[in-house]
Amino acid sequence: MSGKPSSFSLSRRKALGLIAVTAGGGAFLPAAAMAAQSSATRTSPYAGLALFETGAGVCAITPEVTEGPFYFDPKLERADVTEGKKGLALAVRLQIVDAACRPLAGARVDIWHCDAQGAYSGYPGQGDGRDVDTSGQIFLRGWQKTDVSGIGSFATIYPGWYRGRTTHIHFKVFPDDSSVMTGQLFFPDSLSEQIFTTVAPYNDRPGKRDTSNASDGIARQAGPLSQAALREVEDAYQALMIVAVKPG
Repeated sequence: MSGKPSSFSLSRRKALGLIAVTAGGGAFLPAAAMAAQSSATRTSPYAGLALFETGAGVCAITPEVTEGPFYFDPKLERADVTEGKKGLALAVRLQIVDAACRPLAGARVDIWHCDAQGAYSGYPGQGDGRDVDTSGQIFLRGWQKTDVSGIGSFATIYPGWYRGRTTHIHFKVFPDDSSVMTGQLFFPDSLSEQIFTTVAPYNDRPGKRDTSNASDGIARQAGPLSQAALREVEDAYQALMIVAVKPG
């Protein structure tokens, strides 16, 4: 897996930034804000990053969106889904909560997304020429059970793009054996554009992506609650999001 390029510019740092995402009062906080938190708040479920605050009140239910055509269950409980795919390292953390902002431990969380060239594992007829066949492969797919803080964690790469869609990661949440919630996680266009035009292997492909968040109907349907909060760490990125689900 490749790391970040050596010339990590100031403009790109600004583009990365931290997008504040709230769910009924819970928020993802930048490093400066974390440093100023009280010691009580700093005992958060993810390395000092307050994914949501106890007593936040009512969490807005995360909008459900289409599953899309590329889902299958590889029956792989695993935290690292890269399968050797090259790209910018990305740690995905989804915190699953109920409508009262209570973490849901033991929920199953599935993720799946395309690689740096825009292809999903397991399907033929992909790519700009519809000539990419990944049948039998299982890269960038897997599932985890949430921990006591309701967090499902994955090691992956920053997703690429394909025609007609903005950059995204699919997810499913199974709070119990009788219910499921399907959603998508989205990324800031400015960061995606920077990566796709300057970083290998994303910039190895011809053409330019044709769909932004604003022009993607599914992203508009999902709204701001489905925008990931992103932060830079050494040789990687972190994408974090609260997923509030209805009770089964």
